[in-house]
Amino acid sequence: MNVSTLFVSILLSLLPISELRGGIPYAYLNGVSLFIAAPLCILTNALVAPIVYTFLATLHRVLHSWWKWYASFFDRFVERARAKVYPKVNKYGYWGILLFVAIPLPVTGAWTGTLGSWILGLDKRKTMMAVFGGVIVSGLIVTALVALGIGMNSVFIKRF
Repeated sequence: MNVSTLFVSILLSLLPISELRGGIPYAYLNGVSLFIAAPLCILTNALVAPIVYTFLATLHRVLHSWWKWYASFFDRFVERARAKVYPKVNKYGYWGILLFVAIPLPVTGAWTGTLGSWILGLDKRKTMMAVFGGVIVSGLIVTALVALGIGMNSVFIKRF
């Protein structure tokens, strides 16, 4: 196990597209034990929610006050998004966010879940708890798939 592999795994776990789907397999395929890779990548990916909230709150406040066109565009965008998504979020609540983040597919991770919650104006603390729960579930799914894939690979190789 080398430090650069861990660094790349952490970076992949923080990036919006790869998140855990990239971090855990990368670490494992580069010699890091799943017992180290999974918790490291899960904890790193869990940091996305506070990072996104901090970044969006600061950036949005600055842009909203500086540029009137941004304020107009963003306010219209948010109102349309709230009208479309709010009934579903209202129905499933924070469990829906947790399940959305838990699905280890592109565009269903911590970044999108946190961004959607922020746009809808949902409670920051509850959102972070839901996102963290979803990240744990997603991390366990990805870890299981990596372990199963490696196990299936060895069965396949022995058989043929």
